[in-house]
Amino acid sequence: KLTVNYAIESFVHEVAQKCMDETGAKNVQAMVMDVNSGAILASVVLPDYDLNNPPRDDIDLLNELSRNRNVTDNYEPGSTFKILTTAAALDSGAATMDSLFSCNGSIFVDGDRIKCWRSYNPHGTQTLTEAVMNSCNPVFVTLALRMGRDVFYDYLVDFGIGQKTGVDLSGESAGQLIAEKYVKNVDLARIGFGQSVAVTPIQLLAAGCAVVNGGNLYRPYVVDQILDGEGNVISSTEPEILSNPVSAQTSAQMREILEKVVSDGGGRNAYVPGYRIGG
Repeated sequence: KLTVNYAIESFVHEVAQKCMDETGAKNVQAMVMDVNSGAILASVVLPDYDLNNPPRDDIDLLNELSRNRNVTDNYEPGSTFKILTTAAALDSGAATMDSLFSCNGSIFVDGDRIKCWRSYNPHGTQTLTEAVMNSCNPVFVTLALRMGRDVFYDYLVDFGIGQKTGVDLSGESAGQLIAEKYVKNVDLARIGFGQSVAVTPIQLLAAGCAVVNGGNLYRPYVVDQILDGEGNVISSTEPEILSNPVSAQTSAQMREILEKVVSDGGGRNAYVPGYRIGG
């Protein structure tokens, strides 16, 4: 018996297919996870194939379409990683909800110029919440450097970055995190806004859930129960907490910030009337 909810799965598949059709993407991945248990409610990887009619006459195609990119593929997360940087900065005291930052379009780190995506029209003075709403790169560079290598890396490890989640699916990758002893300031700065680091979709999803669920990193799972031929339960999966990256207070603050991103900030395309959505 799986954790997958067939109704949610069908909705996610429909939206993923629409995304693929409208953007012309080569592939699309989407997952839904219960933040309070790690149970995977939906997992979609496109393109896919009819499970009743696998393309067995083309083994290379079958192998390609059988790859579960949600657990096997590494990618540079970019701005979605700023969720973790913000949570770590708040929890460590490197920033508060009242902190002010200034963006003049770019920031220099060890001689390297790192530009804001809106360098042509800098964000100027902004609060932490506004910086997240604006997805302002220089602020996340500042936060990463304020925390420093040791502190920031402690949080990244607690969030499970650079490690397998331990999900009960085969072929999982661990992502890529530069070994701490080799990290330079410019690397740390780029990791702060989601570059120079690679994650798997399920890894980032699990970490994101930990940010908003009160601070618990759960091991993701898809097998809810195993039954025998008569329907008797042989075993059940219980939610397992792997670490506690941030406090419940930090988590509450992050929910507030991330909801603002969708209601008033750069994530407003995700807003749905009648729902409280963070992004």
